[in-house]
Amino acid sequence: MSPEVMGGTPVFAGTRVPLETLFDYLKAGESIDDFLEGFPTVTREQVVGLLEEAGQKFINPKVA
Repeated sequence: MSPEVMGGTPVFAGTRVPLETLFDYLKAGESIDDFLEGFPTVTREQVVGLLEEAGQKFINPKVA
């Protein structure tokens, strides 16, 4: 069992906070600071890393 997956849902490493929760916060108009306040086990670096990775996959998708 991977500590980075909770019931098949990817989570921030070392936490049980699903990655999807960040995107839900952002879609609702909340800030990254709001998210970090609500989930203190997640670091700003983890959030920035996830957003950078997601941005790269969106901007430069691999062509199959």
